[in-house]
Amino acid sequence: MEIDFSEYRLSCQLRGHEDDVRGICVCDNVGIATSSRDRTIRFWTLGRSNNRDYTMSKILLGHTSFVGPLAWVSPKEEFPEGCIVSGGMDTLVFVWNLATGEKVQTLKGHQLQVTGITLDDSEIVSSSVDCTLRRWRGGQQIEAWEAHKAAIQAVIKLPSGELVTGSSDTTLKLWKGKTCTRTFVGHTDTVRGLGVMPGLGILSASHDGTIRLWALSGEVLMDMVGHTSIVYSVDAHVSGLIVSGSEDCFAKIWKDGVCVQSIEHPGCVWDTKFLENGDIVTACSDGVVRVWTVHQEKIADPLELESHASQVSQYKCSRKRVGGLKLEELPGLEALQIPGTSDGQTKVVREGDNGVAYAWNMREHNWDKIGEVVDGPDDSMNRPVLDGTQYDYVFDVDIGDGEPIRKLPYNRSENPYTTADKWLLKENLPLSYRQQIVEFILQNSGQRDFALDSSFRDPFTGSSAYVPGQPSIMSAVSTKPTLKHIPKKGMLVFDVAQFDGILKKVAEFNNALLSDPEKKNLSMTEIDISRLGAIARTLKDTSHYHTSRFSDADIILVLKLIKLWPLEMIFPVIDILRMIALHPDGAAVLLKHINDGNDTLMELIQKATKSPLPANLLTSIRAVTNLFKNSCYYPWLLKHRGEILDAFSSCYSSSNKNVQVSYSTLILNYSVLLIEKEDEEGQSQVLSAALEIAEEEKLEVDSKFRALVAIGSLMVEGLVRKIAVDFDVENIAKLAKASKDTKIAEVGADIELITKPS
Repeated sequence: MEIDFSEYRLSCQLRGHEDDVRGICVCDNVGIATSSRDRTIRFWTLGRSNNRDYTMSKILLGHTSFVGPLAWVSPKEEFPEGCIVSGGMDTLVFVWNLATGEKVQTLKGHQLQVTGITLDDSEIVSSSVDCTLRRWRGGQQIEAWEAHKAAIQAVIKLPSGELVTGSSDTTLKLWKGKTCTRTFVGHTDTVRGLGVMPGLGILSASHDGTIRLWALSGEVLMDMVGHTSIVYSVDAHVSGLIVSGSEDCFAKIWKDGVCVQSIEHPGCVWDTKFLENGDIVTACSDGVVRVWTVHQEKIADPLELESHASQVSQYKCSRKRVGGLKLEELPGLEALQIPGTSDGQTKVVREGDNGVAYAWNMREHNWDKIGEVVDGPDDSMNRPVLDGTQYDYVFDVDIGDGEPIRKLPYNRSENPYTTADKWLLKENLPLSYRQQIVEFILQNSGQRDFALDSSFRDPFTGSSAYVPGQPSIMSAVSTKPTLKHIPKKGMLVFDVAQFDGILKKVAEFNNALLSDPEKKNLSMTEIDISRLGAIARTLKDTSHYHTSRFSDADIILVLKLIKLWPLEMIFPVIDILRMIALHPDGAAVLLKHINDGNDTLMELIQKATKSPLPANLLTSIRAVTNLFKNSCYYPWLLKHRGEILDAFSSCYSSSNKNVQVSYSTLILNYSVLLIEKEDEEGQSQVLSAALEIAEEEKLEVDSKFRALVAIGSLMVEGLVRKIAVDFDVENIAKLAKASKDTKIAEVGADIELITKPS
């Protein structure tokens, strides 16, 4: 099918998602499936009344975190309406029966976020941030292999049958079975999206802002440059057109390597796809799916076109700066009702989409209009960009001593002292450079009348600021950024217990067993009751922990009750176990019984999470968390890390706030241990769990704070900083920094500071 290029116009807007739309899947001529940060997949079908509007016909619910890649399984006898395959941040791949909207398969195996899904005949192939490709058949994993040494961001199947992967290691790889037959090298940053160019080769979209077309031989046939930020997606049509979506809020259409149209959106464009008829579907961070067309009869009505233009205008307005000031923050015309205080005093106000300057005329006692304030021709396109962000200035700074040239970004609306402080910390440079950097900024941005602050005292060293005219101290020794809450050192434990209440509850349950003829044999004897009381007294007397001892019989009694008592009665006994883990001798005796081949602790975890009663969940998580107090448990905790984290993985979304906090504490302790052990695979799993908590909106403050501290610690001292950056940790940091809670905001600022490369 050939289509001559003419300008694409909006056809329709699909509303329903409650957060960023992350993925698009074109389901033949049946409809369109979309995935979102709101944890849903939605299916849209073309309305019968016309050939333009889509209706949401299905909402698929099941993922516990945001959903990304999608794939379409064509209808067959077992599934007459076809299936959708989805992958999520929750590490799972689901297969959905579109007829019923129900999950028919849950594919478990990936340790981190699922980033790509493709079909290979009747088999499913998935990629993940865990660096693996996994092949599934009939709901079972049949093979898995490490395809890259860094996160895999996308996987596609070529018409010839080979697979292609794109990775954070900046390369593409061509696969025949599990054998890599070619590595494509050329991008300078993460390869984020892949596509097939019919008859020619492979398309790749990268964080380096470019799109490349590769021949299967590895030759670069075309390099498309035009986006000003990360390119997330790319797709091609049989007509030869290419479409790409980017962080810069544009979907761009390319023909023969040239950008022929840029379609602006009111937010980041996460995904782009062609329909068979040449129409384009885009997924935007504003939660709206849009269809674009060249067919006149399918163009949206004027009201909808105007509505979209207004959305884009409002979004641009929220980001637009005039004279270095945010347009949306300028006062309106009502500000001119307040008289000036001196002749010539200026005031900038907002008029429509522009900032207009006025000067106070003392003689006439009114404000005289000076004119519109501008930042230069086309602020959005000509302002320099650094790390995907636009600035008024990006200076080259040469600090000498053979050091490389550093990039210093600056906006005129910022306090130059604040900019200097942040930049010096980010670049690991001495804070004694501060005043010289401020003067450099003022001189090169043309600000001659800024009052220099020579009274400054360095909050980190206590030393005074550099004063012009005095010799400067250019120490060659760099200082690391000073962070308020990270990295975390040491382990957190739950060491408070109400022993009287615990024993009272145990006695209550024991009496219930005694009165039940069928369960009487499970009850404790008088000797057992006496022994349990003695255990509690020993645990209560913390001043003698260094001399008090536990017998094997003490520990055997506690483990026996946990193993044999009814599930709903074991939580007070688990609480006693929690405190035993903090006692030096008690912990040692307990470990001996765990290592004797009868691992009651793992049985406890499986028992507590199989039928998750809040009290059992709470006490069992806290018991496991307290094991981190004693290093003798580290081998056991490392050996069972995957099982433990999987078992408790749903606890972050519990309605019980104490369960939330306990789970976050477990994650934080694991981050400290895995950093110490330099266990990259384990750090990746814990990072994924911590990010899942940090992304959850309705969480207890302490829970979110501990997850953020875990993330920051893993980035600063662990081996997973790049994975965290690919997980969009910068956005998580920004949201945290804007929190009303002080400590959340502070740790958000810490993470933001370490996100930028030093």
